[in-house]
Amino acid sequence: MGKKYEKLGKDIVEKIGGSENVSTFTHCMTRLRFALNDNRKANLEGIKSLDGIVNVIESGGQVQVVVGAHVEQVYQEVVKHIKTSENENNEGSHEKKGFLNKVIDFVSGTFGPLIPAIAGAGMIKAVLALLLVFNLITRESETYYVISFMADTIFYFLPIVLAYSAANKLKCNPVFAMVLAGILIHPNMSELRIAGEDVSIFGIPMSLVNYGSSVVPILLIVWAQSYIEPFFKKIIPDAVKIIFVPLFTILVTGIIGVSLLGPIGSFIGDYLAMAFDLLGAQGSWIIIFLIATFWPILVMFGIHYSLSPLSVAQLTTLGYENIIGPGAMLANLAQGVAALVVGLRVKDAATKQIASSTGITGLMGITEPALYGINLPKKYPLIATMIGGACGGLYAGIMNVSRYAIGHSGIPAIPLYIGENMWNLYNILIGSVITIIVTAVLTYILTFKYEKDLPTKDVSKQNEGIGDVNTTMIKSIVLSSAMKGEIVPLSDVKDEAFATEAMGKGIAIDPSEGKVVAPFNGEIVSLFPTKHAIGLLSENGIEVLIHVGLNTVELEGKYFEAHVEQGQKITTGQTLLTFDLDKIRQAGYVTQTPIIITNTYNYSDVSTSKTNTKIDFNNDLLILKA
Repeated sequence: MGKKYEKLGKDIVEKIGGSENVSTFTHCMTRLRFALNDNRKANLEGIKSLDGIVNVIESGGQVQVVVGAHVEQVYQEVVKHIKTSENENNEGSHEKKGFLNKVIDFVSGTFGPLIPAIAGAGMIKAVLALLLVFNLITRESETYYVISFMADTIFYFLPIVLAYSAANKLKCNPVFAMVLAGILIHPNMSELRIAGEDVSIFGIPMSLVNYGSSVVPILLIVWAQSYIEPFFKKIIPDAVKIIFVPLFTILVTGIIGVSLLGPIGSFIGDYLAMAFDLLGAQGSWIIIFLIATFWPILVMFGIHYSLSPLSVAQLTTLGYENIIGPGAMLANLAQGVAALVVGLRVKDAATKQIASSTGITGLMGITEPALYGINLPKKYPLIATMIGGACGGLYAGIMNVSRYAIGHSGIPAIPLYIGENMWNLYNILIGSVITIIVTAVLTYILTFKYEKDLPTKDVSKQNEGIGDVNTTMIKSIVLSSAMKGEIVPLSDVKDEAFATEAMGKGIAIDPSEGKVVAPFNGEIVSLFPTKHAIGLLSENGIEVLIHVGLNTVELEGKYFEAHVEQGQKITTGQTLLTFDLDKIRQAGYVTQTPIIITNTYNYSDVSTSKTNTKIDFNNDLLILKA
């Protein structure tokens, strides 16, 4: 698995235009986010075609590579191939971007790295709420006190955390930025504010405000630092830069920050709080309804994280949040449910596997794999998702549902709604039930219109080219071999996914000849671009996946040749794939080839009657009992 991520990381950097084309690079929960010096140098279609990549999006001045749940592993490999020092010398080569794109890029790049920590703190709050609900602790206990301030820490020190992230984004010294943020929340600053007396610096008056948990002031101050620090680096001689650049950067930026930018940011924050109050009193139901309905579209264009500052600001000013949380949670549940229903209904083995796995991750709050892998390509599940989200969102909006902490927007987020008003919990559960039922029913109905050849359990029909059918009390079908070689029990295959029968029952063959033939009359339902695997469907409903070798996807089609196309009709014995067996083995790959019945659930038993280990093309291989 590590080898796979290593190669993927290297390929992404190569196709993004190389390390020298990367201005800044970070990641969020599901995607890599690149700000490039020249977007035209990036081969976006090439990245999209890489195994393990869900999609590639250009939005908000960024190139966003959607990976899914394994984003952290891929990020660690990509970062090995990016030379930050080279990027710092290429500031003049950046593409010109519009003001709005710059703002979106800055906000996304600053808050993106913080989201996991903020979500983690929110989930600690959720655990704490559950402990209270089940009377395992009390609010007066030391345990509650300690865990509570652990969860609040990131919000209390939010200016410092934001300063570090913003400085990295703007390419100025993050330690200087953290010092500037520390000035805002220093205990002496709080004492001056509590004293209530006029304070000035060199005759410049200071407006004393509470900067704890603030967002806007430190962003403005770091923005100023990004101009002030380079100015002093430019005019101060190299011999004394190490002394005077920090001196003047912190002193000048600090004075401007506490006298001008900090109060301006606080003023903006106060008006945001007023706006939140007004929104809560007059139209919060509209926001929840719109987010629940159109959240997939925001995710699709990669701008959903740009709303994070509003969410954080509302929570830190009012103590609750309903701009993103309720609507996003309902939308994510709808995404997961739609994908799962598709997985239950379709016949294509590859689609069924993708829909089932991405549907589960969608319910957990990570929806990009389901969105790009199933719902968006098929379209009708996305329509069902938006309608289901809208119905649940309308109820949650009318009930003015809010959450008390920020975390993942999926099933694990339910405890975030436990707090002072328990009706928030009850109403989000009711909204979730509405969303799930509407989405599931609508997706199921739409499959009849948009999915052809839905699954059937009628496997008693005689099929030409599938050996003899035993017409005893228990009907059975004999499946012929697609390869020549030595039989290997599935439990002995050196791949856990196949060996544990997680993908279905079957058998494996270690081939002695580099050829795969059709084991029956039927159709090619899926042909992987790398030509190492092929999905077949017989005329009487048997779904078969033939996967030549283990991890051979890494060869990217090298040594493989396909003689058929997806959707093509096939006849028994027809050559489907050929491959250079010797070269694949010389490259270090195991050539055990699993032959899986992916719709195993349609049969009471799948077994082999072979007593010897050698097998030839079209010999009897598996017995499927109906």
